[in-house]
Amino acid sequence: MQRKAHVSRKTAETKIELELTLDGEGKYALKTGLPFFEHMLSQVAYHGSFDLEISASGDLGTGYHHLVEDLGLCLGQALREALGEKKGIKRYAHSLLPMDEALILVALDLSGRPYLNYDFQLPPGNIGGLDGELVEEFLRSFANEGKLTMHVKQLDGQNKHHLVEALFKALGRALKEAVEITGRDGVVPSTKGVLS
Repeated sequence: MQRKAHVSRKTAETKIELELTLDGEGKYALKTGLPFFEHMLSQVAYHGSFDLEISASGDLGTGYHHLVEDLGLCLGQALREALGEKKGIKRYAHSLLPMDEALILVALDLSGRPYLNYDFQLPPGNIGGLDGELVEEFLRSFANEGKLTMHVKQLDGQNKHHLVEALFKALGRALKEAVEITGRDGVVPSTKGVLS
């Protein structure tokens, strides 16, 4: 059974169609109107070995906040739906990822409890037109709707592009490990017997 989900979201501010396949090949087709952010989402798909398709539009004339936040919500919802009851998954994972001078840690628990600890300091200014504060907004929306615990820690680095790209690569690699099916098929990885 293929673990995949399709999410549609339409508001007065954004319109998003998103399809996520967890057991994919790292292929992606992204149309959001946000080139730098597409570059970051492609890192998640490629390094997570997920297939990800997104067609999105939004009120970009007012800034990128609404679209980036809603993309986080949609990706989180798709992850949650694709995982289903989470039977047999590894659940916990982390990635410590270097990119030149940047060193980033992302640790995950697909616990059913949304939480983001964001210890990440970007230098002032935007990256490829994207306000740095929107990285946290995206991750918070993703964690809240995906119902997962995420810790992001910047250990070193000062180049904004390197820092953000290392974060998204680490997120992809940690997600790949966390959703992996272990040898305990049919068992929810919790003494409670449920992750929700």
